[in-house]
This record gives sequence, structure tokens and C-alpha cells, in this order.
Amino acid sequence: MQFLLHVLVIAFFATLSLGCNGQNTGAQTNNISSNKKQKPVGGGCDGCELMFAGMPPTINDADTSAGWNEPGEKFFVKGIAYKPDGKTPAPNVVIYYYHTDNNGYYSPGVGMNEKARRHGHLRGWVQTSSKGMYSIFTIRPAPYPNSSNPSHIHLIVKEEGMNEYYIDELVFDDDKLLTADQRKRLERRGGSGILKVRRVNDLQVAEHKIVLGLNIPGYPK
Repeated sequence: MQFLLHVLVIAFFATLSLGCNGQNTGAQTNNISSNKKQKPVGGGCDGCELMFAGMPPTINDADTSAGWNEPGEKFFVKGIAYKPDGKTPAPNVVIYYYHTDNNGYYSPGVGMNEKARRHGHLRGWVQTSSKGMYSIFTIRPAPYPNSSNPSHIHLIVKEEGMNEYYIDELVFDDDKLLTADQRKRLERRGGSGILKVRRVNDLQVAEHKIVLGLNIPGYPK
């Protein structure tokens, strides 16, 4: 079943504007580390450094979270990262994601890195391909219990030569909790995080565009 869903997704996105190169970069991340010596790009971030907790030595341009095999609505996002000009694809950018489970909790997993437990076990990393592409297979997160906050996926970016910083969370355009007022308050860090979801059989799919440095305080000119 999982294999068939992956095939359907690849076929679907072959017809979309972002395309699908199916490439795994296998890029080494030995030199990725948090830079704390200078004033941080992005103004700092509580917990962003946890992206390094349990980070694998090799990261591909596609990742499947543990949620893919857990209860919940299967969700796939295909993205592309651009350099600050908004046109040139940005390769070798590490993107860390984490989100709640199907019950709205950042639930820890058995054997997961102890430092990252507050991010829960539904977390992972992708590194953009030579064409700036990345893919994430996971589930659609549930909103926090008894909360008016919309469902969301946290994203933290690490570019070569600068510290990690957060960009706008991925939120869902069809989420009834995403009110007009909340849409106005979005910072658009790295571009819009609002996803328009399509359905491919029982899978929800979306596209996402990142523009590095956009609305990021202290980003080098």
C-alpha cells in the first residue's frame, strides 16, 4: 500500500509546476552546526537548536516520518527552496520539520533523542537537491487539544555559513481554525506557509515554496 501511494504521488506531481526529480542528494552534513558567535540571523529562536539533536550524518531530499505508519490522514508536501532572488533554486539547504501527532500532542517516541523530546517523535530532516527540491511524507497534524490554534508543521532552515532560523509554519488553507485575523498576523518568513491541499485517493498533497531570507531579520544582503 505504501509503495502504491508513493507511486501515485510521484505521478501526480509530475504534472504540477514544481516537477519531481526523484533525486536523493545523500549530501553529507558533517559541517552543519549551530553558529552562536554572531548576532543570529532571524533574531533567535527558542528550540531551533534542537534540529541538531539526533540529526543523521546523511540527509536526503525526501523524508518519511514515523507518522506515515501511524493513525492519521496521510499527507505529502513537495517543495522547492529558492535563493533570495526568488528565482534561482537553492541546493543543499537543510530543512528540519516537526509537528503534533493525530491527537494534537508532541508525543515522544521510544528510543528517540532525549534532548528533542519536546518536539515529539514526528520530526525529520530533508536537504534540498541540486534543483532546490524536497519532499516530506507524513500525516496531517491535529491541532492542540482545546485550542484555537490551527494545525501546523514547524520548519527550521539551516543554510551553509549561517545559523539556523525558523520560517513560517505550514498551515492548511482549508483549516477552519485558520481565521482571517490569523492569516493577517502571519509573518511570511521565507514566504507564505499556507498550503492549498489536493487529494490523490486517500492522500492529501500540497506544494510549498521557500524564498531564503525573505522577511528574515538580520539576513545578510
